[in-house]
Amino acid sequence: MTKNPFRYFKTSPEIIQLAVMMYVRFPLSLRNVEDLLHERGIDICHETVRHWVDRFGTYFAHKIRRRRSERLRQSPQWQWHLDEVFVKIRGKTRYLWRAVDHEGEVLESFVTKTRDKVSALKFMRKAMKRYGNPHVVVTDKCPSYRAAMKLIGNAGRQETGRHLNNRAENSHLPFRRRERAMSRFRRMRSLQKFVSIHSSVYNHFNHQKNIESRARFKSLRDVALFEWRALIVA
Repeated sequence: MTKNPFRYFKTSPEIIQLAVMMYVRFPLSLRNVEDLLHERGIDICHETVRHWVDRFGTYFAHKIRRRRSERLRQSPQWQWHLDEVFVKIRGKTRYLWRAVDHEGEVLESFVTKTRDKVSALKFMRKAMKRYGNPHVVVTDKCPSYRAAMKLIGNAGRQETGRHLNNRAENSHLPFRRRERAMSRFRRMRSLQKFVSIHSSVYNHFNHQKNIESRARFKSLRDVALFEWRALIVA
């Protein structure tokens, strides 16, 4: 029998889940979340929000990621977009590798100190182990991708081009907005933990308004909220 992760907390799981969703989904600071909850009659400290996100963010993200990976592995992966983001941590440049599918949803995020073949190989193996091997891999002209894909054996599936990887470039924007709201990161470990949480939660609530009608979008949003609330008892 699975133990209840909220068993030692006096606050209801619904309030904890609401605070985690507000902080991860929207570019809000800890004090912003504290003020918004205060307006709803919930009196907590911003450090409590930090503790809840650190404690339960991975719990919710793991459930979303596990359900999504099981669904994706049942169908062939058509096209991935791979790209890396430069992130400053205490004045030093680190690299956030990201895999995005053809719809713009983030599949995997991986933080490394280097941008070489070894780092690219670890990142690609981690993503393929969870989601399978795609038919087409779109990358930039970084030589690390080609060297890693030769070792994996799918070098013939790589595509590069000036505008082909715009899908991955545009998917960086929500993370950049969130990074500015958090005043950057101080450790690689905290960066890796947060991007894993953020990508899962953002994918869960992200619906493309430009291709959906208003009624369809509202329906998808209601379903996403219902599934999110169901994670407490799932």
